[in-house]
Amino acid sequence: MTDLRTHLHGLWLPLVTPFRDGRLDEVSLRRLSRHYCTQAIDGFILGATSGEGMTLRDAELERLVAIVRDEIAAVRRNVPIGLGLSGADTSRLKDRLDETADWPIDFYLIASPYYVRPSQRGISAHFEALADHAAWPLALYNIPYRCAVGITNQTMLRLAEHPNIVGLKDCGASREQSIALLRDRPQGFAVLTGEDANYFEALSDGADGGILLSAHLKTATFAAVHAELKRGNAAAAEARWQEVAELTRLLFTEPSPAPAKYWLWRSGLIDSPEVRLPMVEVSSELAAMLDREIERRVKVAA
Repeated sequence: MTDLRTHLHGLWLPLVTPFRDGRLDEVSLRRLSRHYCTQAIDGFILGATSGEGMTLRDAELERLVAIVRDEIAAVRRNVPIGLGLSGADTSRLKDRLDETADWPIDFYLIASPYYVRPSQRGISAHFEALADHAAWPLALYNIPYRCAVGITNQTMLRLAEHPNIVGLKDCGASREQSIALLRDRPQGFAVLTGEDANYFEALSDGADGGILLSAHLKTATFAAVHAELKRGNAAAAEARWQEVAELTRLLFTEPSPAPAKYWLWRSGLIDSPEVRLPMVEVSSELAAMLDREIERRVKVAA
């Protein structure tokens, strides 16, 4: 598999999981995977928040990984796969690491324990136990507004020294904290933003890339923002960013990933906008807004 310390950068897609009539829609999943394998992405994240991973049965998650890996192989590209896992029970998560150890993935993306509100010592011990146990590397996922407790920079810097912890998806919602982490992190520890609306800002501050639901749409433009900044063309990067900045707000008007799934369905990439409870499909009001934006962009492209 892939050496994550050299590949965890650029534009990563947290792939939505298509459903139809309550089941994993394998036809749409193959079409979706094949499409994005030909786009300017640097990797997939499967089964995380955008992929409704907490609603997936174990067999569905395994099938999801197998299908995406098959489609990657078919186009003969080296596209790494990160598997999203979450939970508040360290022991159970270690079991999940064992159960997925022989899956064709490259690393795990693991959020901090939710609901139980552990101390920083507890968070550190939790991730160290997982990293010691895992067959694949780990990337941390700091998202305090979902997990109730954030990972402090002091804890992250300590965890970054672990040889099996390779990076971070940063949804800490504090630019000050992110800038300090980027300044102090050890070499080889990647930081990718997971806040779609802050993508340009985070890259300008020195982040290595983004894990962006919004990049399901206008993928090449999101990739170009990163590419132009790497080339030192800040003005060109900002111009490309302005082409998609509004999308990052529109797609989170209602709980994600329902708006993105609606857009992908209207675009013909998936056969249904179906989500799983407690998520619900977009309201008629948002559907009308999305339809207007799709139509506007089609006219502009023409």
